[in-house]
Amino acid sequence: MMRRLVLAIALPAVLAACGAEEVWAPDEAVRAAVYRSDQSPSITLITAVNNRSNEGAHSAILINGSQRVLYDPAGSWWHKTVPERNDVLYGMTPLMLEFFIDYHARETYRVEVHEIKVTPEQAEAALRAAEAQGAAPKAFCANHTGQVLRQVPGFEKIGGGFFPGRLKKSFAKLPGVVETIYYDDDFDDNRGVLAAQDAAKI
Repeated sequence: MMRRLVLAIALPAVLAACGAEEVWAPDEAVRAAVYRSDQSPSITLITAVNNRSNEGAHSAILINGSQRVLYDPAGSWWHKTVPERNDVLYGMTPLMLEFFIDYHARETYRVEVHEIKVTPEQAEAALRAAEAQGAAPKAFCANHTGQVLRQVPGFEKIGGGFFPGRLKKSFAKLPGVVETIYYDDDFDDNRGVLAAQDAAKI
């Protein structure tokens, strides 16, 4: 059973769980999947963190602009209703976001989510940068996420290099960030989660 801890941040690791391949969904699939949220424009850093070592293991960003997409460099999550173009996943509805978090949160990993409100222009800059970045090689999740973020006005000083934990700490220092932490007691072998999500009625 997933439980959630929400913290507002007033003031402002180890490489794992990253795989990669080039994917290019057709135009019609991307157009059909477009999801537009009525929430304010935002950029959200999502980090899988090892519960034993407290080291970051994977980085991704949810971008809510003219549409809501997930940039998941070298990620392994997928869903049949979510077309992908080189690590950019389209159609990130609330249910798909829930699926993504549930896939990563398990007995050995928690998911730390850091959301910051941005201008529409910043959100579009992030979306354009993610679409232009290209597919990430294995273990380059934090590196490519940081590269995308640094192309957004106001995010130029984001650090972290190849380490998801360092990227998370740098992002969390931004003014106005809100942190949400997800825990789950699912088994560490999460391959069955994808099968269950794929079979779920949408």
